[in-house]
Amino acid sequence: MDKAVVLLSGGLDSATCMAVAHSKGYDLYPISFNYHQRHSIELESAKKIAKFYQVRKHLIIETNMDQIGGSALTDDAISVPDGNVDREENDVPSTYVPARNLIFLSYALGYAEVLGANHVYIGVNAVDYSGYPDCRPEFIAKFQDLSDYATKATAAEHKNIVIETPLQMLSKKEIVLLGTKLGAPLQFTHSCYKGGEKACGVCDSCRLRLRGFAEAGIEDPIVYEQREDG
Repeated sequence: MDKAVVLLSGGLDSATCMAVAHSKGYDLYPISFNYHQRHSIELESAKKIAKFYQVRKHLIIETNMDQIGGSALTDDAISVPDGNVDREENDVPSTYVPARNLIFLSYALGYAEVLGANHVYIGVNAVDYSGYPDCRPEFIAKFQDLSDYATKATAAEHKNIVIETPLQMLSKKEIVLLGTKLGAPLQFTHSCYKGGEKACGVCDSCRLRLRGFAEAGIEDPIVYEQREDG
């Protein structure tokens, strides 16, 4: 059975991405990160999703990105803003974590080489644009090119490790529909940036998620402090 490393944050997109890899019949090896983010709720969600799929191993890497700072998700001095889901493409929000996907994909690439996996799945999306430069197709294409020269497996042994982005050009509505169709455990997912016991319902991530479920005509299975559907 072919192996696939899946970057699993615990959110809607990564859970759907995991479901896509599962539907392909791959042996799944999820990788999550405790990067000293604002809260650990998403990691607990990732653990539940990994357990749902009965994976052989769920790898959790600790890396202290709070030491770098510069993001509302890692620096307590920067407040998480209420949502603005219709910002311009080049308007990068304060929830951007510097070089996060570059760092996470590098770990995942090394893990894939050790496992002998030919696929690395990541749930980046560029349609309902988050404003994050490391979610763009251009970034993934550049990282794929780099990865072809970065490891013994790819550079010396000429093996392919493909960076898979099945959600890249899907709207949030389409992601909800796909995750539902594939039976992803969306009830375990956590997307809120603020990290309360309930999702806040007003940050960027909550509002994008709520709008996606509303447009899909599907009830979001998680609980919110307040809801601004659509």
